[in-house]
Amino acid sequence: MSETNQDPGRERWRATTRAKALGGAPERRERFATSSEIEVADLYTAADTAGLNEDRDLGRPGEYPFTRGVQPTMYRSRLWTMRQYAGFGSAEETNRRFRYLLEQGQTGLSVAFDLPTQMGYDSDAPEAEGEVGRVGVPVASLADMETLLAGIPLGEVSTSMTINATAGILMAFYIAAAERQGVPRAQISGTVQNDILKEYIARGTWIFPPRPSMRLVTDIFEFGARELPKWNTISISGYHMREAGATAAQELAFTLADAIAYVEAALERGMAIDDFAPRLSFFFAAWSELFEEVAKFRAARRMWARIVKERFGASNARSMMCRFHVQTAGSSLTAQSIDNNVVRTTVQALAAILGGAQSLHTNSRDEALALPTQESARLALRTQQILAFEAGVTETPDPLAGSYFVESLTDQLEAAAQQYLDEIEAAGGTLAGIEAGYQQRRIQESAYRVQTAIERGDQVVVGLNKHRDEGAKSPPIQRIDPEGERRQVASLQRIRAERDPAQWEATLRRLEDAARGTDNLMPPLIEAVKAYATVGEISDRLRATWGVHHETISI
Repeated sequence: MSETNQDPGRERWRATTRAKALGGAPERRERFATSSEIEVADLYTAADTAGLNEDRDLGRPGEYPFTRGVQPTMYRSRLWTMRQYAGFGSAEETNRRFRYLLEQGQTGLSVAFDLPTQMGYDSDAPEAEGEVGRVGVPVASLADMETLLAGIPLGEVSTSMTINATAGILMAFYIAAAERQGVPRAQISGTVQNDILKEYIARGTWIFPPRPSMRLVTDIFEFGARELPKWNTISISGYHMREAGATAAQELAFTLADAIAYVEAALERGMAIDDFAPRLSFFFAAWSELFEEVAKFRAARRMWARIVKERFGASNARSMMCRFHVQTAGSSLTAQSIDNNVVRTTVQALAAILGGAQSLHTNSRDEALALPTQESARLALRTQQILAFEAGVTETPDPLAGSYFVESLTDQLEAAAQQYLDEIEAAGGTLAGIEAGYQQRRIQESAYRVQTAIERGDQVVVGLNKHRDEGAKSPPIQRIDPEGERRQVASLQRIRAERDPAQWEATLRRLEDAARGTDNLMPPLIEAVKAYATVGEISDRLRATWGVHHETISI
């Protein structure tokens, strides 16, 4: 049983009422704990929050340390942005899906790119064969981006792009496409993920070595601070680490460690903390362990506020706000009994809302089988809308504040995360930790622990290792048109044939020169994409300049 503050009333209850009940009905297991191995006590009382200082530890919504939310009114004034992550087949097909979801009440776009686009390969590259349009939309050129966004008012709709190694290139496409719509840079709003460190830790879609990759990240920070006042220049992601097996405490710690590394890189560039920190954003996972997830989100806000204020000396309150997008847990979904996934997603979305998310994607029930169908994507959006308009959970900010359990768990998660942060600092910081494999090993150990618990049956997954629905049938799934890859390759080759070769070569040469020097790469990137240089061509010039990253595996 966890160590808790002494409470005579609780001890009396344990010795009498609880002891009597246990005589007739023993507890289901000897020990109850969260995913982060924080023991859950049999009873929480005011004694567990006796050390809580409301002004120091909670504040009020919209006030430092933002534990209770980054906005004074939270969802009473404005609901979170409802984004359904989408991208498949071709730019035309994905554009139709975007427009359909906007018609159904989605309030922001979230773009999934295919693996070749993420890895810096054109759709006709040998490395791309068989992967074009499979796990996202192929965007090899400005023409693809214009098709993807056709008919969507970019001055009104906020767009999130999940892209990292090629983030600068895709941002350049987006900026150029918006300008061709007549939307100036100052009016476009959205987020680019641009979080390369978590790729080395958990996801693997890197191209360049860490240090030039960090330069690209800070170039985007610098350019965004000058030119894109409504754009979030990074979404520092714990989501992919959680999907790889991290606990809630590890997700929190490793995400903040990455954020510290990005801030330090920007400060080394000569930027002032309050010039770029207000445009930093975060991306977390929401799992089904409701109270731990709510506590994680609350702890994230408090920890980040203190880090930015006390460690980096920020004075702008917006710099201290941990604003975040949440996606429900894709790896929690099962291919067996997929209707159960609707329930999982609902609980996970509820955790995000009770935890004060600014933006939310709800996974579709069939995503363990394939990319979601239009019908399942609509149901996932309806899940958010029911929680928003029917559940009564949006009526007051931070409705679980003051709960003995939630406040205690928030403190304990913060302490557990801080221990990991201290270990990373002792190892020389985030990059040194990644190079030594520290974060990767911790995540792998946690993933192994959970998988063995599921296989033993100690951790129940309904429909998988308990309460199986024998004979349950899978519904029709989303199919990718096999002719789509051929059409995409033909379109790309037509663009190459029609562009001005002299202008194309001149812009790529200027980009190479900038990459060898210290100039910000965003202006030459925008120039190159306007000359219809492609993702693969630009990436190849940078590969030739910087080299490529190869993972070191320590045994």
